[in-house]
Amino acid sequence: MAGTAARPGDGVVGLGPPVERQRRRATAGLLGVALVWGATYTAVKDAVDKMPSTDFLATRFTLAALIMVGLRPASLRHIHRVTLRHGVGLGLAVGAGYLALTVGLERTTPAVAGILTGLLVVLAPLVAAAAVRAPISRGIWASLGVGVLGVTAIALHEPGLGAGEGLVLLGALVLAGHLVALAVGSEQHDLWALTVVQLLTAATLLAVLAAPGGIVGPPDLTVWGTVVLTAVLATAVAYVVQTWAQRRLSPTRVGVLLAAEPVFAVLVAVWLAAEVVTWPLIVGGALVVAAMVLAELSAGRLPSG
Repeated sequence: MAGTAARPGDGVVGLGPPVERQRRRATAGLLGVALVWGATYTAVKDAVDKMPSTDFLATRFTLAALIMVGLRPASLRHIHRVTLRHGVGLGLAVGAGYLALTVGLERTTPAVAGILTGLLVVLAPLVAAAAVRAPISRGIWASLGVGVLGVTAIALHEPGLGAGEGLVLLGALVLAGHLVALAVGSEQHDLWALTVVQLLTAATLLAVLAAPGGIVGPPDLTVWGTVVLTAVLATAVAYVVQTWAQRRLSPTRVGVLLAAEPVFAVLVAVWLAAEVVTWPLIVGGALVVAAMVLAELSAGRLPSG
């Protein structure tokens, strides 16, 4: 999404170790992004126990947008009419998807939410097939089958599948649609400017939804810490790191590295939230991660319009 990614072996001849060092740093950076994303499930669940989900998300996306603008103010000059039209639609999907995920997280555990959210990688090719008639390979069908087995295993984990898990899956589906829509025609935009428009749109949508009950700010330093974690590290910094890394690693390797997010979600939930690990959760999580990796290995590039 951030331009043509380097593939293994590209440009290595004559450059030697510096290229390999950059790739190692890119790999470490993406694993760091996956760790931060995984940690957000436990942190956000604690935060939304103290303030409404809409208010929390509105604060998060507003701060993230301001940081993105602060890092590159010149990006505002690249917001044209077509960027606004495309970005607003994408931003509405971001806001709706994250709201479903967060409300679902209120009703399930961080580990289960982290695992189920990972299925958006598997769902994206199916959405692309339905929306733009992109072909589905046998590997994608296989990844879907493995993902279904993973969800079935998680259903045996306490408390099983309910409204919370359903909302998380709905959020994953909406964000999978966002991923496809972002790929379609995104090359005609400045991606930084497009991201700013998306974040501001999501923040506006969530603020409007929060307004009837009165918008509530973070009540304590712990919740503010979660806002900073999600807005700064999980959004702004993650975007910069992912953009930088995608130029140095193959798209498949990027996807496989980010597939570690559910693993980190479980580890952080066990460590910080004392979440009980059961065999259905372990098996289901392993199957979902396997489905994500298989989808990344099997998927072609999404159509760019």
